[in-house]
Amino acid sequence: MSESKLGDAGGSGVVCMMKNCKGMEEKLAELLLEPGAESALVKAHLEACAHCRRELDELRATMGLLDTWEAPEPSPYFLSKLDVRMREERRAAPAGWLARWRTSFSYGPTVHVRPVAAMALTVVLLVGGGAYLGLNDMYQASAPDHAAVVHDLQNLDNNAQLLDQMEALSSKNETGD
Repeated sequence: MSESKLGDAGGSGVVCMMKNCKGMEEKLAELLLEPGAESALVKAHLEACAHCRRELDELRATMGLLDTWEAPEPSPYFLSKLDVRMREERRAAPAGWLARWRTSFSYGPTVHVRPVAAMALTVVLLVGGGAYLGLNDMYQASAPDHAAVVHDLQNLDNNAQLLDQMEALSSKNETGD
């Protein structure tokens, strides 16, 4: 890569890459789209680099051709021809199961999707709600475990009362005998 400094003797710092002008492609496009926005570095590079000048001239010529180009008018029967062709394609039987599956999704299903989707959503909600209630019932089944503990405490209290009564009887027997 040969580099040469352009500008005055004081050295403006503009570097011309004679062999490699890759950074200039974007700047040329910007220069083409906004002619007033060219910088001194780009001007200096274009003065020194014949390849970039030629590229800019080609881009300007292409843009000039694109400005004069007019889009052709579509055929007045285009939509009706397209409609007929789409109907023919829908009626044609696909070769295999994969092709049938693909065409049913590409051309749209013959069955209306909304009722099927509503039914599927209802089933999902019922199954999900049932599962949720089943989980809640599972947690509520653990409540009798607390009742068993309370029942055991009540039995111990009854036993303590029974022991107190037996002690009272035995102390009467000892004092009364």
